[in-house]
Amino acid sequence: SDTLLEKSTSARHTKSFHTASLPEKYIESLPEERREYFAKLREVIKNNLPEGFEEVMQYEMISYVVPKSIFPAGYHCNPEDPLAFISIGSQKNHIAIYHMAMHMMPELKAWFEAEYPKYVKTKLDAGKSCIRFKNPKVIPFDLIAELCKKVSVDEYLAAYKTLLKK
Repeated sequence: SDTLLEKSTSARHTKSFHTASLPEKYIESLPEERREYFAKLREVIKNNLPEGFEEVMQYEMISYVVPKSIFPAGYHCNPEDPLAFISIGSQKNHIAIYHMAMHMMPELKAWFEAEYPKYVKTKLDAGKSCIRFKNPKVIPFDLIAELCKKVSVDEYLAAYKTLLKK
């Protein structure tokens, strides 16, 4: 049976349509009305992630991963890949943030769901690890910054290893 991580990752593969090899090229390839918001989202994530995560292109999205130098085992479904933590993608009808710890850490997801209405008037559009923004003008950048700070590489790896044991 598939784990939550496998399900969320396989769902991402079916929706991606970008082939850029660098984050800057990815952003340049976006529709003009999304570029500014997507670039700001990238900067917010980069500026607020705890030390140890690394920016890469993975799954045809900009991803922040646990580098193989820290976790050589990589992602269990494809050990060649470093373990993804957060990915951001421009999908057909929305900008998506895939935060892998959200479904591994119920307290993190509960915190985010409680905070979200303080920043955005519209209902939260989220899946197990995906947060969708159909209107990029309402992306709560300050809340995303706080979310990024909440989980260290060590905490994420501990949650991931616990999930693998189940």
